[in-house]
Amino acid sequence: MQKTLSVINLGSIRKNALKIKSGLKSSSFFAVVKADAYGHGAEEVSRYIEDIADGFCVAIVEEGICLRTAGITKPILVLTPPLDGYDVERARAYGLTATVNSVETAKLVGGLPCHIKVNTGMNRHGCNINELPAVLKSLPSESVEGVYSHLFAPQSDGASFAQLELFSKASRIVKTFSPKAKAHLSASGGFLRGGKFLADGVRCGILLYGYAPSGFSAEGFLPAMKVYARRTQQTRFIGGGVGYNFANENYGVISTYRCGYADGFFRGVPLGEKTLCMDSFVAKDKGELALVFDDAEKYAKKLGTISYEALTCVTRRSERVYER
Repeated sequence: MQKTLSVINLGSIRKNALKIKSGLKSSSFFAVVKADAYGHGAEEVSRYIEDIADGFCVAIVEEGICLRTAGITKPILVLTPPLDGYDVERARAYGLTATVNSVETAKLVGGLPCHIKVNTGMNRHGCNINELPAVLKSLPSESVEGVYSHLFAPQSDGASFAQLELFSKASRIVKTFSPKAKAHLSASGGFLRGGKFLADGVRCGILLYGYAPSGFSAEGFLPAMKVYARRTQQTRFIGGGVGYNFANENYGVISTYRCGYADGFFRGVPLGEKTLCMDSFVAKDKGELALVFDDAEKYAKKLGTISYEALTCVTRRSERVYER
């Protein structure tokens, strides 16, 4: 097998899910499994925690369809608003819940179960609060199952409480129209804030996989992924270079491992003696399997990025093995 090997501990993900659930009391837990569960495999992860989660969140309709065909029966919220009738038709066929962010989208979904996205400061998706009455008039009340927003800087007290205040106003408006609607503002950062930020539910993604957003600690949560590269050659060093760079020492025996930036690793973070190549890297011998990734946070800091990007990239061309 020439692919990298991703070993994913489903037991760790399950423990993280239970820890989130235990901190919610009466609030609902929506497990975010978009981007193939942040590289961990959406179908396997969702099946393993479906009895814990109250529902799931995905980015696009296709991801929701994959969960349904894998046997997931819990509610699935598609976070991106539908762009056309085809999105709505597929969402309806597979029992998915749509996001409504405007009057136009409200008319497009045509009575499909939906959550209304309100813009409280992220300025990404969502209707502004003054537009909310018009959006509600375009929907049958029984189709509105939720209202939500998103904290753009959960590490900031001022920004977060300002958004909470605005979201509370929006929630009251929606619940007057549809009393059963669940209000959810927080992702992992808001969950870690606790209190009123828990609302009727939270959408946790990065914490589920053992990491925390910027400004927060993931203490007590367990990283679930390790990635290994397979050794493809062992050779006696004859001078010259290591990969595309001049050698800076006289190596004895040096090994080549099948892992490169085409696998989602970044060239600017050397895994071996010098920079990464497209499909491989050269290193002092680390055995038949070299551990190249076991902490997304540490790897991301070397690159100047975040754990989210690292996790979703490094399994691009990988063989997954699940530990239960």
